[in-house]
Amino acid sequence: MFQNIFATGLVAVAVFGASIQTADALAANCPGGSASPIKASRGEITRATLCLVNSERAGQGLRPLRMNRRLSVAARGHSRDMVRRHYFEHTSPDGSTVVERIRATGYLNSAHRWLVGENIGWGERSNGTARGIVQAWMHSPPHREAILTPSFRDAGIGVVKGAPTPATSGCATFTLDLGVQH
Repeated sequence: MFQNIFATGLVAVAVFGASIQTADALAANCPGGSASPIKASRGEITRATLCLVNSERAGQGLRPLRMNRRLSVAARGHSRDMVRRHYFEHTSPDGSTVVERIRATGYLNSAHRWLVGENIGWGERSNGTARGIVQAWMHSPPHREAILTPSFRDAGIGVVKGAPTPATSGCATFTLDLGVQH
């Protein structure tokens, strides 16, 4: 149900161990983390998701990610497309990749070196909350690696009501696009 991908431009990736207790304590300060994306506003769920991701990073001594408008456009568009066209992949049915989607927003225009990553997820009820999605990502080694990559500075979050499967209701689909540019 969750996937991640990295596309690199001359930047190394590093992974650090877990400190779940510290991250859990920090996450307690994230309003809206357990709110239903079906009932809460997109802004509330987006802020909660970023807060929870940053709590995980803080638990590892990493600097927080900044919300980036261009990455958010790419992330929202991808979540919306997965729900609309009923697929769950980093590459869309027409072949569009995470790098192409991010490049189309202008995020990479002036970058000489860059690194981008993407986590996707969807869930129902408590598994479809910001807290449920971030916890699932943190229990999946490739997703955890993306969130805890020290060089990432920017994040874009796209949360859309609905699932990438046609027969599911009461769900939300999340895309987290991560990036750094030099």
